[in-house]
Amino acid sequence: MVAPARDPHRRKADALAMLATPGIDVWVATASAAGEAHLVPLSLAWVAQRAVIAVPAASVTARHLSGSGRARLAVGPTRDVVMIDARLERVVPVEDDDELGSAYAAQADWDPREDTGYLFHVLRPTRVQAWREANELAGRTLMRDGTWLV
Repeated sequence: MVAPARDPHRRKADALAMLATPGIDVWVATASAAGEAHLVPLSLAWVAQRAVIAVPAASVTARHLSGSGRARLAVGPTRDVVMIDARLERVVPVEDDDELGSAYAAQADWDPREDTGYLFHVLRPTRVQAWREANELAGRTLMRDGTWLV
């Protein structure tokens, strides 16, 4: 039995709660300039309405983000997903921003400041969608062009 569709305000609240969940992981999709796709699961921190990921400076994800400045993120299971299209806002060596590092470590299941060569990539959402079942496909877009619709 499928639950009734949530109203947009409930969807937004649920999406934001999921993004702020301690230890939550995110699938991060990026592409090279030639269009070669790359998909990787990473730890996520939701900090000041931004998605923050930490990756090695030499990683495929870091190279793709540096080149295109874009990523697509997926959080949650297929029947309760939050999809985010995002733009790279800034890149910070993990040792250079203690406030960001503390916020990341508080939510993620690890602290990249304990390793070497990691960068924080701060991603600004441009579109956010959330849905559980087919009855929530209509109205799934909660943010468009960086502005919340609800």
